[in-house]
Amino acid sequence: MRNLFTLLFLAFVMSMHGFSKDNPKMITFPKAEILSEYTTRIPFRLIDNLIVIEAELLDQKGNFIIDTGSETLILNKVHFKTRTPHNRKSRVTSGVNAVIDNPLEKRLREFIIKDLILENKKSDVINLSHIETSKKIHLLGIIGYNILKDYEVFIDMYLNQITLSRVDSKGKRLDQRGYLEKIIDTVDFKLKNHTIVLETYINDQKLKFGLDTAAEYNQLNKRTSKKILKNFFPSKRLMLVGASGKKIEVLAGKLYRVKLSDKIYFAPMNTILTNLNQMNEAFGTSLDGVLGYEFFRQQRTIINYKKEKLYFVKFPLNKQ
Repeated sequence: MRNLFTLLFLAFVMSMHGFSKDNPKMITFPKAEILSEYTTRIPFRLIDNLIVIEAELLDQKGNFIIDTGSETLILNKVHFKTRTPHNRKSRVTSGVNAVIDNPLEKRLREFIIKDLILENKKSDVINLSHIETSKKIHLLGIIGYNILKDYEVFIDMYLNQITLSRVDSKGKRLDQRGYLEKIIDTVDFKLKNHTIVLETYINDQKLKFGLDTAAEYNQLNKRTSKKILKNFFPSKRLMLVGASGKKIEVLAGKLYRVKLSDKIYFAPMNTILTNLNQMNEAFGTSLDGVLGYEFFRQQRTIINYKKEKLYFVKFPLNKQ
């Protein structure tokens, strides 16, 4: 096994300014399949448990990570040069393992997903070179909440595809056609700023977990109660690299007896034990943990931000 693992829980608090006037202001996804005027389907690859889609922006081809833990669209400073405004105010962008000071700012006049056009979207420009190096990909950026919130987002790890279907202000899908797959369960969540917060149970103890597509491992706060920690079985120590490149050592193992309800429960999940205090302070939350890839691997999930609901889709009978 590798002795260095990279954890990405990329959650940011951001806003921004514009591109140079000489550059086109659009991003396209050449492999997207248009299902209707309101719905598009995009295939993805899993790279170390991260959802990665191919995109083109400003004549560059590369990859974007889908990250529900990020508030905005993030562009990789390595590939997108920008002016530094003289009057730019000092700001702080927070990740799970570190704080990144003063990200550069941009505003995209248009963000285009094939024929779906999103205007005046916010973005930040941050150096993501350490992620490029560790994942060995050409990374253009990260797609977060301010892009995803206007859609029902169907994350399908079974077929390796993400489907975006536009919704109105109340969360009703504009596409009148239903899903071909059967929805078998639903749960409510609370949206805290841009963070999806789920009531989660471990051995009947109620906890609050954030849901993040870019968490390669589930995370459990090491300061949680002993009753909860009895369900965590450590197996090794890992060295993780956070959003700023800072390394921390954590315990990794399996977390047992996790469920959302009496009907929605999970097999043991790969989990790390870490300190979530900094993240909670940055986001004004009080999370006991984070559910990531291990959650989506076990549940084909639809996120509706407007309704604050998750829908779970049935697996085919030949599920491995």
